[in-house]
Amino acid sequence: MRDKRFVAIHRGGNLSPETHKKLMKWAITCFEHVLPYYGREPDPVLHEAMNYAREWSRGACSTGDLIVASRNVHRFAKTITDPVASAVVRSIGQGVATGHMADHCIGAALYAQKTVLLAGNQVQEEKTWQIMKLCSELPNDITSLVIQTMKVKRKGLGLPDDT
Repeated sequence: MRDKRFVAIHRGGNLSPETHKKLMKWAITCFEHVLPYYGREPDPVLHEAMNYAREWSRGACSTGDLIVASRNVHRFAKTITDPVASAVVRSIGQGVATGHMADHCIGAALYAQKTVLLAGNQVQEEKTWQIMKLCSELPNDITSLVIQTMKVKRKGLGLPDDT
């Protein structure tokens, strides 16, 4: 069951449209930050999905467009054999899905952290950067919820425990 604070008001939750859009923008920031790890120009399916995410955050496309784009990205991820590139693609897929369900922004952040880990770099630096961006963009109540949820979900992606 999703925390009501991540559920949009029009779906019976507590999340305002403004905060939902800010969570999408943060998710975009997270996946864009690790995009260089992909190692080449984004494939058309990724480019299209990232554009939909940006458009949705400006109110210029539908949630249905995001759902289709996210599914396409996750299907594409299954074709990638390089684990680092796959984690980047999963970050994008989760980020795009944020428009459908806001808590997917956490997946974008965690897959970005996994990208950094798989590339042999410091996960803590990436996490610190993400939280700094989160706190600069969103209200304290939602930042606390995101950080708390990240702590719970990180183990499922093979990320080191928080210390």
